[in-house]
Amino acid sequence: MRPFELPDFYVPWPARRNPNLEHARGHSRDWARDMGMLPGGPRGDEQAVWDEVTFDAHDYALLCAYTHPDATAADLDLITDWYVWVFYFDDHFLEHYKYTRDLSGAREYLTGLAAFMPADHTADKRTPANPVEWGLADLWSRTAPSMSADWSRRFSASTRNLLEDCVWELTNITADRVPNPIDYVEMRRRVGGAPWSADLVEVAARTEVPAAVAGTRPLRVLKDTFADAVHLRNDIFSYQRETEEEGEVNNGVLVVERFLDCGPQHAADVTNTLLTSRLRQFEHTALTEVPPLCTEYGLDPAGCAAVAAYVKGLQDWQSGGHEWHRRSSRYMNAGATTTTRGLRAGLTPGLPGATPGDTRLLPGLRRAREQHAHVPFTPVGPLPLPEVDMPFPVRTSPHLDTARRRAPDWARAVGMFDSVPGVEHGGVWDEDLFVGLDLSHCAAMIHADATPEELFLSADWLAWGTYGDDYFPAVFGARRDLAGARACQERLSAFMPLDGERTPEPVDPLQRGLADLWRRTAAPMSRASRSEFRAAVEDMTASWLWELDNQAANRVPDPVDYIEMRRATFGSDMTMSLSRLALADVIPAEVSACRAVRELECAAQDYACFTNDLFSYQKEVEFEGEVHNLVLVVENFLDVDRLIARDVVADLMGARMRQFRRVLAEELPIALDGYDLDETARRAVLGRCERLKDWMAGILEWHRRCVRYTEAEQHRIRSHRVWGAPAGHEVPLRRRLAGPTGLGTSAARVARSSGAVHRARR
Repeated sequence: MRPFELPDFYVPWPARRNPNLEHARGHSRDWARDMGMLPGGPRGDEQAVWDEVTFDAHDYALLCAYTHPDATAADLDLITDWYVWVFYFDDHFLEHYKYTRDLSGAREYLTGLAAFMPADHTADKRTPANPVEWGLADLWSRTAPSMSADWSRRFSASTRNLLEDCVWELTNITADRVPNPIDYVEMRRRVGGAPWSADLVEVAARTEVPAAVAGTRPLRVLKDTFADAVHLRNDIFSYQRETEEEGEVNNGVLVVERFLDCGPQHAADVTNTLLTSRLRQFEHTALTEVPPLCTEYGLDPAGCAAVAAYVKGLQDWQSGGHEWHRRSSRYMNAGATTTTRGLRAGLTPGLPGATPGDTRLLPGLRRAREQHAHVPFTPVGPLPLPEVDMPFPVRTSPHLDTARRRAPDWARAVGMFDSVPGVEHGGVWDEDLFVGLDLSHCAAMIHADATPEELFLSADWLAWGTYGDDYFPAVFGARRDLAGARACQERLSAFMPLDGERTPEPVDPLQRGLADLWRRTAAPMSRASRSEFRAAVEDMTASWLWELDNQAANRVPDPVDYIEMRRATFGSDMTMSLSRLALADVIPAEVSACRAVRELECAAQDYACFTNDLFSYQKEVEFEGEVHNLVLVVENFLDVDRLIARDVVADLMGARMRQFRRVLAEELPIALDGYDLDETARRAVLGRCERLKDWMAGILEWHRRCVRYTEAEQHRIRSHRVWGAPAGHEVPLRRRLAGPTGLGTSAARVARSSGAVHRARR
């Protein structure tokens, strides 16, 4: 009995097959036998987990022929050997470590594999002793010398993630724990192998993404959406084998099934909707973000062609991988048709099977329609707040009253209450609104042990970040001035010099505030810490542009993209960095980057961001016409009402809190034991975790006490005065939303749909 019927998949690009398939089949069979992966080879049969019949039925050469249709015969042989190796590794690891639950043995085994991917190709190498090591040593020697050092670093990191983070999968299996959806998507990218596959696309295409753009958001989103779609598709096809035969708990369909408490069919359909959404995000990024990126970085024609070839290679892989899943004996695919049902529509026009007048809505077209169908300023009323789990106490700095008294003086001194171009009747803020925000209270709770000066600095950073988050939609959003917003955002970097360079004269509140904050914050830092902190600030300000782009298109974000970008729009990393960088000389960088610490920080960030989305739902959706709120994103994605969406958000908060507590209690001590830390460094790490508790508890308490998210306050702001208008100056809400009137202003009035009314999100 099949657990569910396969859903209708969105396949926006045609699958093509490489003509060198048969040669790759023969070559890969011989290579697998030579490496000891198949019986009958020179290295013996002891570790061969496949027989030849099973190997031929899996047909990894067919996978590579579909996913790399334009590769030369030699390149297809190499790529196919890599895939034989990775599937062998997966099945070998399953048999020797997952089935036996040998967690300590798995850690030791996986750590040793990095030695077979040396950065220096001429260095002495460790002697391989099993098929995984023999295969990796052979493949690395055949691949790395022909690629750049930049590519080798990226591919080596992808391979290490693929290997070493298998411990995460094994830990879940050992504990019989199905991961929460956010943790699953993020970790599946590391252990699932698709980022590794994306790197091999460059090998097969005999091109490389220019190093200057490889780490940018558009290229990162392309790789992440590619990876998520590959993995979610695999999870649907492999659900039966993994859950019924292998005892696997790391499967996207099972994750959805457990989290939503639904049956396998509904879970498979939701998983497929997310797969569709990720493919739509890939298309959106490829069409709207990649071309401007090439221009921005001044790529020459060869560089632009390399990026285009990479995008095409990822598209080929998606469709080819889908075709292989319908044919391989590894998966539940009985009855899968060879043609996608309905009209296939994507970046490539004129596809086979697309018939004029076809009225069947396919997942991609339906998802695109849903994302743009939201009506801004829909009256939703107050959202009843759910019970949320907060096990940590709230602590407050004894210097709060002093911070409250001085905060308005600083905001006034840098001009936050002044008029700014583009905002009618005054500034983005006035003093009454600022006092109501009470950001000093928030700072006093998230940095309870700060000195007075540290507390003042923290409160001022919160004020600056919140003001900027309001400034961009107020000044640029209503006018759809995306170019002006980008110029403003890029200008801010000039006020964060790394080496004491002279800064320009600040001309607006954002620039004056940042110049003052940077002087007070960066002076005692090392250059490396200044660079890291500046990147955190730049990530936050760049995320404001991402919001404006979505707002201008009235586009409700893809849920994965939203959650990952929400951490930046909320300023999570920036505020955390204030305490994290103070310990940079005490906590080694490799400890800060380890999986346990990374999971703790991301879980805490998500908990705080989702807190804000629950409290600000009515303010953002009804009063501001926003599309950036997780409750709304869940409503749009799952097609449910706001109360069900609210409960899903609350469940995500609970899941992230449980993950935080589990990692802190169980995984962090084990991780720290793997490093040679002195007592000072260990105490610093644990102290950092205590501050994360304060951070979450303080942000929740601030939202409970802050008046800004109440319906009464929203009506007060809009009915009695405009932000920044003189006291007693009343402007009707309809006029403020309508914008300019008269001959020649109709285009400006379209801006109403952007929802770019003044915001104070955090």
